[in-house]
Amino acid sequence: MSVFMDLNLSYTAEKSRLQSLIETAAHLGFSTVAINYVFEPADKKKQDIPSPTPINELIDQLPIVQGRSRPIRVLNRLTIVMSDPSHFRPNAAEYRCFDLLAVQPTTEKLFHAACMMYDVDIICMSVTEKLPFFFKRAPVNAAADRGLVFEVSYAAAIRDSTVRRYTIANAVSLMESCRGKNVILSSAAEKPLELRGPYDVSNLGLLFGLSDGDAKEAVSSSCRSVILHAETRKTASGIVYTVKSCQQETLPAAAHCRFTQSCDTQVKLLQPREPDLTFLNDRDGQVRWAGLLEKSTDRF
Repeated sequence: MSVFMDLNLSYTAEKSRLQSLIETAAHLGFSTVAINYVFEPADKKKQDIPSPTPINELIDQLPIVQGRSRPIRVLNRLTIVMSDPSHFRPNAAEYRCFDLLAVQPTTEKLFHAACMMYDVDIICMSVTEKLPFFFKRAPVNAAADRGLVFEVSYAAAIRDSTVRRYTIANAVSLMESCRGKNVILSSAAEKPLELRGPYDVSNLGLLFGLSDGDAKEAVSSSCRSVILHAETRKTASGIVYTVKSCQQETLPAAAHCRFTQSCDTQVKLLQPREPDLTFLNDRDGQVRWAGLLEKSTDRF
């Protein structure tokens, strides 16, 4: 049985409406949803990125997924609407608070940069207006090779007939370039009535030019690959990540510093490897296990 996901539920300050969205998604059979925080900078000045609200403050008890015996999984997602290259800050600490990171470029240059360079998980496509550029196969293929996916949302097409034409036209143009691969379909719903079941969404993918198999993957396995890409984005090439547990130890009064932190580093493999491997591939080159542990352990 497939695991269906909707990685775009619009965030709203109304707690009751957000709870209703999550409950409706669970009733329709979605096992995982993502609450989307949209950040649209007004100018080139640095602005505060919104911080996600903890899930336990949004909903007291997670609903059970229809047809399964487990509660729904809720993630946090940040979408940056870019009209200038300065709107995306690669090393911003605020991005680490979100499980998924997406960008929505508004120009062809920004779209090319997002496909080739930006370390994100999802590239969103505007559906409320006609795109001012055409999708070129070279950057689209480069994004697919880097593990990025393109997102098409359908809730805006339900609200307005004019937007519906733009959604279909933009989606068909995208499918011609990516050939139906590395695409996810999400709702971007603001109300529970705008949500559709996973099989209805896959049928909608046929209208966008997806094949039957690609349409089903757009709400299941492609979404799962996005979550895995988001988890490995913060690791050493998706192979290993370290967790530091720090404990404070009090020193004698004669010591110049008040305390030190002794950190124990735990190494967890994300992918199985052959037992005789001595080196791990890292972005900066090949690093020994001992060197990796020394780099990840700080002494204060």
